[in-house]
Amino acid sequence: MFDAASFFQWFVENASYLFVFVFMVIESSFIPFPSEVVVPPAAYLACTTGDMNVVMIVVVATLGAIVGALINYYLAVWIGRPVVYRFANSRWGRLCLLDTQKVEKAEAYFYKHGAISTLIGRLIPAVRQLISIPAGLAKMNIITFIVFTALGAMIWNIILAVLGYWLGGIVSLDNLYVAVEEYNQYLTWAGIGIGVLFLMFILWTLFKPKTAEPK
Repeated sequence: MFDAASFFQWFVENASYLFVFVFMVIESSFIPFPSEVVVPPAAYLACTTGDMNVVMIVVVATLGAIVGALINYYLAVWIGRPVVYRFANSRWGRLCLLDTQKVEKAEAYFYKHGAISTLIGRLIPAVRQLISIPAGLAKMNIITFIVFTALGAMIWNIILAVLGYWLGGIVSLDNLYVAVEEYNQYLTWAGIGIGVLFLMFILWTLFKPKTAEPK
């Protein structure tokens, strides 16, 4: 059984850009893994020790999330819907905390909201890791998929990094995990709020009335 607190402590002691990338690849694939135990402690160290750079942490974490999402996307493209559902109901699928209901939920979310769901879905627990699967099953345009995935992952990683960096100035290392857990319940709402504002800005940019050019 995954012990988040023990991993958190291990990560603090061994943090590096490579580990941020690797564990964010895992987090973004079908393997259940919380990004909250990777980005916040790395950003905390950026604040308290200066050994890492918070901007680079966000960049590397976002690249890892894109790679992990592409794994899900291409697995869905290559193996198809029936195999995805058989795997979700298999012993290995259950070990990955998958089941038919979770995959169906991700599919329903994708088909309800369309391509933009790959952006907003990155900010919603239980949908974040799986939204790439219905995108692959639907053979969503890969460039659009990467762009929306990158934007959603970047927003989420910025939120996590800001939390970790902010906590670097107010809590001790011994209390960091407890503090992250305390604020974790608010992170999703913050992410969704920012994502909606970002989406509104995109739509406004695309559909705003064009000003007439002077003759």
